[in-house]
Amino acid sequence: MADSISDFYTLPLDDWIEVVVKEWLVPNFRPVFQALQWPIDQVLSGLEGFLLWLPFPVFVVVVPLIAWRAAGTGVAIFALSAVLFLDLLGIWRETMVTLSMIITAVAFCVIVGVPLGILAARSDRFAGLIRPVLDIMQTIPPFVYLVPIVMLFGVGIVPGVIATIIFALPPIIRLTNLGIRQVQGELVEAGLAFGATRRQLLFEIQIPLALRTIMAGLNQTLMLSLSMVVIAALIGAGGLGLTVFTGLGRLDIGRASLGGIGIVLLAILLDRVTQALGEGAQVTATGEKRTFKGLFKGLGKGRQGGNDSS
Repeated sequence: MADSISDFYTLPLDDWIEVVVKEWLVPNFRPVFQALQWPIDQVLSGLEGFLLWLPFPVFVVVVPLIAWRAAGTGVAIFALSAVLFLDLLGIWRETMVTLSMIITAVAFCVIVGVPLGILAARSDRFAGLIRPVLDIMQTIPPFVYLVPIVMLFGVGIVPGVIATIIFALPPIIRLTNLGIRQVQGELVEAGLAFGATRRQLLFEIQIPLALRTIMAGLNQTLMLSLSMVVIAALIGAGGLGLTVFTGLGRLDIGRASLGGIGIVLLAILLDRVTQALGEGAQVTATGEKRTFKGLFKGLGKGRQGGNDSS
């Protein structure tokens, strides 16, 4: 007696997927996917070369200064300690490779994710269409991304960044959509009453008021990028993830621990700075726009008197 339907028939979904990918997607669209690597490769190569070219004393000065301006004295002290400690561990180069991968992935996530989030906020139909896609992207295990990425893009650091972009993209789309939708309807109506165009309404009212939520999405995207670049070492991405992977492969606990420590320090530093930027990304009740220069100026004042709401 059969205990389940699969005793009579098993749906060969795995075979269908393999046929679609190997016999249709790869032969017909691999040149397109290969072409998509070019802009990512250019940005990544330039950024990695720049970070590796900069003298270490520059980082000792600049990184704590940015942390101090953004998040205060405590984070600045931690940033200085983390920079010095990473160099003492002998993993500075790997850290810079990982940092370049993260910045590249986050940059492309912003370029793609913010416009999609704006479009989703303006169109309920588009939001409904993109929601299940984002659900799938966020629930599929990270390792699953690596198989189609390798088949379509090959192995190396650029395919690893592409996998990171796909994995880390949903939060910034969702929170951009949420932030714009949460802007009070009275403010939007007031802008329309004063003759604002759709473009002015978006850039003068909605985005400034939603900036804090958008920055929260950026923070989550950054953290997911950091976790994915470690997994991407399995396809030759390099950086601290490769240090961990190599240590595990050789049962070298010390080497793997060095990579893990570097990842933790980098994650904490990036998280604290981006959180501080998100807390400072506020707009006054009069609708004053905050430029990046003004934002950092306000953050500098906020260190002394708490969060600056002006």
